[in-house]
Amino acid sequence: MKVILEIPDKQFEFAMRVLRSLSFVKKARPMSADAAKLWEDLKESADEVKMHKEGKLKLRSASDLLNEL
Repeated sequence: MKVILEIPDKQFEFAMRVLRSLSFVKKARPMSADAAKLWEDLKESADEVKMHKEGKLKLRSASDLLNEL
């Protein structure tokens, strides 16, 4: 299982030492700012698709999007 943590810069070094010291943690590494932004964008998109499937959000069609351009 993978977990994403948001840690303040001041506590980053300590948190990484703690995570790496745990025998059951397979890998602990920081995520770049670009990767974190991409992750948030993908999560938001997935949430919108889920809401659309539940009927809670109306999405534009691809043809409407292209016509707007």
